[in-house]
Amino acid sequence: MGNTAYAHSYIDESRVTAKTPWLKSYDPECPAHLDYFMGTLEEAFERMAEKYPDYIAYDFMGKSTTYKKAIADIHACAKALKAMGIKEGDKITICMPNAPQTVTIFYAVNMVGAIANMVHPLSAVKEIAFCLRDSESVAAITLDQFYDKFVEVRREVELPHLIITSVADALSPIMKLGYKLTEGRKIKKPEGDDFIWWKDFLRQGENVTDYRCHRDAGAPAAILYSGGTTGTMKGISLSNLNFNALAAQIIATNSFFRPGDKMLAIMPMFHGFGLGVSIHSMLANGGHCILIPRFTPKSYAQLLKKHRPNLIAGVPSLFEALLRVPEADALELSCLKGVFSGGDSLSVELKKRFDKFLFDHKAAIQVREGYGTTETVTACCLTPTTMYKEGSIGLPFPDTYIKIVKPGTDEEVPYGEEGEILLAGPTVMKEYMNHPQETAQTLRKHDDGLTWVYTGDLGTMDSDGFIYFRGRAKRMIISSGYNVYPGQIENILDAHEDVQMSCVIGVPDAYRMQKVKAFVMLKPGVEKSQATKDALMSYCRKHIAKYAMPYDIEFRDELPKTLVGKVAYRVLEEEELQHIQATQAPAADDAHAADETQEKQGE
Repeated sequence: MGNTAYAHSYIDESRVTAKTPWLKSYDPECPAHLDYFMGTLEEAFERMAEKYPDYIAYDFMGKSTTYKKAIADIHACAKALKAMGIKEGDKITICMPNAPQTVTIFYAVNMVGAIANMVHPLSAVKEIAFCLRDSESVAAITLDQFYDKFVEVRREVELPHLIITSVADALSPIMKLGYKLTEGRKIKKPEGDDFIWWKDFLRQGENVTDYRCHRDAGAPAAILYSGGTTGTMKGISLSNLNFNALAAQIIATNSFFRPGDKMLAIMPMFHGFGLGVSIHSMLANGGHCILIPRFTPKSYAQLLKKHRPNLIAGVPSLFEALLRVPEADALELSCLKGVFSGGDSLSVELKKRFDKFLFDHKAAIQVREGYGTTETVTACCLTPTTMYKEGSIGLPFPDTYIKIVKPGTDEEVPYGEEGEILLAGPTVMKEYMNHPQETAQTLRKHDDGLTWVYTGDLGTMDSDGFIYFRGRAKRMIISSGYNVYPGQIENILDAHEDVQMSCVIGVPDAYRMQKVKAFVMLKPGVEKSQATKDALMSYCRKHIAKYAMPYDIEFRDELPKTLVGKVAYRVLEEEELQHIQATQAPAADDAHAADETQEKQGE
């Protein structure tokens, strides 16, 4: 690998007029500006392999892989992709939980100049088909247990190449035997000639010699799906620089990090938080990832005890779940250097409870909350180590700018006044793929020379530069850290032959923070029966991802309306909240928490 230059910043700082009050609040070790690696994601990883070849890159179910071996696996996979006919700019869909094959093919796709299209393996058939069609993917990889789902997907969209792998492919011989006798027995072995097994796929590239394609830092590297500002699912195109800049910012704001430090990588790679923070930021800096394909609170506590990680990152529901399991009581956590919360608002009460948990278990740190959007990979601000303000989501990263404006304008509001949160910096996305109009609405260049992301989120900034999240201007539910867009679910429900109109809301939940509930007006003559509800729920399961599934459907003769005739979803939210308060609904028990978290992780 040749030498790749570093470049300072991404903008002419002399033109920037945005206020930067946060600089005076930075930790002493945190610089205001950084130099960024101007190469690809794979090259950033390979630099670490050259520097720390014998360090562990990742662990998976008891098997460790060094940086040297990980890069060798990536090269082998890149050769196989080339042999398959993959060329620069092609899209490859990766529909996988956290596993070595996921890491290998993600960076191999990058090495051959293709683009990784990251899709949740628990997505419904219709959603996977949409992502394949929208991205024009020419190949996909998934686990054997999801093969039947892809059989259905291929009835709706053309997919020239399908690679099938198994958890067993990544295990040691002893663990493989155990897996096949337990979990593996439950998985129906795919049959047919419309796919290629992982090992056969790799063998195809053994004689390939010319396979590396160097792309510049600004070239697209990955696609992550989000609802954008309208709630319509769309692919967010992110560049090599976006990810590499985040990796540099993460390290800059955590000066305690040392190569070899271990991250318990529970956040999935199809999510910006997992891919950007837990995986690439670690591997681009010599870190050690412990890959977890599936999560339950009990197993998470056991992994904390076994691996003694230095870093953990998760959504608030993860920390809530850990507080509930007896296995966590005996943990000794002096190993922890950093605990990070993102993906959803961390309540002041939950932070206090988890900080006490950390103190009681010998960890000399507190939870640090962050904030970001998929349009900026995932994170763009973080609570500093030396200063905490109650309710704040922290300070902007180096070279990241945040300002609060009157919604929809570029007019900044005074400190302390609520407005829309705008973001700018080197992690800002390239575009919403195939959506130029919404891209133009969301990315706007101001006179200061910066391109700003209009988040649709509401917040304030104080005179020290601390940011406070106040709510969402756009309609969105966050369940276990995942964005759920009510409009998408309503469109699916409204398409059913028995449904006249629907409305979807988020309901407070002790574990997930919010869960999804649907209110439905049936067409005249359709019986409001349990059989009808069961039929609608079955229909939803075929079209909606598990994490976004309504937990209940309530039939209504009429739905409340606003003065302009729109469904008054806020009225339904208030009614549901009053009902919960009146009945004093109990918090979800541990079994419920385990089941829901396991579904979220997708194996």
